[in-house]
Amino acid sequence: MNTIYNFSAGPAVLPKVVLEQAREEMLDWSGSGMSVMEMSHRSKEFLSIAEDAEQNLRSLIGLGDEYQVLFLQGGASTQFSMIPMNLLHGAKVADYVCTGQWSKKAIKEGKKIGTVNVAASSEEGNFSEIPSVDSWNLSADASYVHITSNETIGGVEFHDYPSDLPSPLVADMSSHILSRPLDMSQFGLIYAGAQKNIGPAGLTIVVVRKDLLARVSPEVPSMFSYAVQSDNESMFNTPPTYAIYVSGLVFKWLDEMGGLSVIEQMNIKKSTMIYDQIDRTGFYRSPIDKQYRSRMNVPFRIHDESLEDLFLKDAKDSGLLQLKGHRSVGGIRASIYNAMPLEGVEALLGFMQHFEKKHG
Repeated sequence: MNTIYNFSAGPAVLPKVVLEQAREEMLDWSGSGMSVMEMSHRSKEFLSIAEDAEQNLRSLIGLGDEYQVLFLQGGASTQFSMIPMNLLHGAKVADYVCTGQWSKKAIKEGKKIGTVNVAASSEEGNFSEIPSVDSWNLSADASYVHITSNETIGGVEFHDYPSDLPSPLVADMSSHILSRPLDMSQFGLIYAGAQKNIGPAGLTIVVVRKDLLARVSPEVPSMFSYAVQSDNESMFNTPPTYAIYVSGLVFKWLDEMGGLSVIEQMNIKKSTMIYDQIDRTGFYRSPIDKQYRSRMNVPFRIHDESLEDLFLKDAKDSGLLQLKGHRSVGGIRASIYNAMPLEGVEALLGFMQHFEKKHG
């Protein structure tokens, strides 16, 4: 039987050692006699799990005390509304940069809360690139500047972040958070759904600069208030306890792997292998400008698109799962998050080469 490799964009592959530890602790966490799923979120056992998870995340990113970590629910899609609810109150406008489908969704929701200025967009070019910062039409008095730093569907990624912006930078990092070192001093707020590059579905991580919490109006409903969630240390209501636990195991795994600098080099190696294969002969093609290609989500097409269904079928038969592109764009997409082993990428390359030899 072939080894199975899961290239799903999310929920996505988790490190095998993490799954094995979760299995071992499923019925009895640390001699407590309880599964983590059975614990009160206010018990000393779970509070220690949550505290460890936060501290390990802080250590990985290098977070200072001026930032608050929130473990929330609702996915990044809920943050599309929570960010303007919390940060746009009383302000005139928020700037957004549109680089793909998730940017568009964030903009749509932002407009329901307040005034949104689309400072730049690459939609006319089919989202194949990221608009240069000097082309951004920024507002002088914007409450924040929002970017989607990695577009899961389209496969474009910010490899550098703008500096000296007139307003705090806010980033949806759902599909590449912890894939490389991060200088948080460049950001006012980052957020990420955990189910792509961290842990199970259900957890959303927000890291927000504490001074921005002063902007939050008391009129924001309590569940959606960053200030309330911060004051209650993410325990205003029952958080996604098991997802926090597994994510904490992933943070420890990342540290044991050598931290984000080591992980970044692995991710560069894996993505370069696939892109080199795509570019080699013209049988495959990438829709993304080379300098903006994502290291996490690699969309590609076959020159004869009628072969793509057969590619996906044969790939599945070979143990390479979830390679179908998003329904909005079609094609093929390999998501190669931190937990995707090098062997999985090598298996995909071997299949791509075999398929090209047979059908090219």
